[in-house]
Amino acid sequence: MTKTLSKAAAKELDRSESIERLRKLFDGDTHPLIHTINRHTSSSGMTRDISLLYIKGGTIHNITYSAALALGWSLSEKSGNRAIRVSGVGMDMGFHTVYTLSRVLYRDLVKPAYGDTGYYLVHAWL
Repeated sequence: MTKTLSKAAAKELDRSESIERLRKLFDGDTHPLIHTINRHTSSSGMTRDISLLYIKGGTIHNITYSAALALGWSLSEKSGNRAIRVSGVGMDMGFHTVYTLSRVLYRDLVKPAYGDTGYYLVHAWL
């Protein structure tokens, strides 16, 4: 007998698998540098679509999909570009996305001297 997962359980399974996938990808890098690309800004300026890239060993990894699942944030696909939909104003939303991803990935694993796991990943705009 095969047991099917509820929608919530399937979503949580996807989230935990994405977290593990990203942790494995970043393994061995002291402070992984995540590059962000602003794909679209709404006319009101309240929403941005941001893609995330990570370069390891000369290979560019588009981590947008896995990051969106790990964060539980929605995706947008416009003009062939996949991006995370980020709402808010008054701060650097690319930094906010990477900081929040870092908190999700490393909240229980990394205990830096300064005490904030949000700074384990490093952010840069492309």
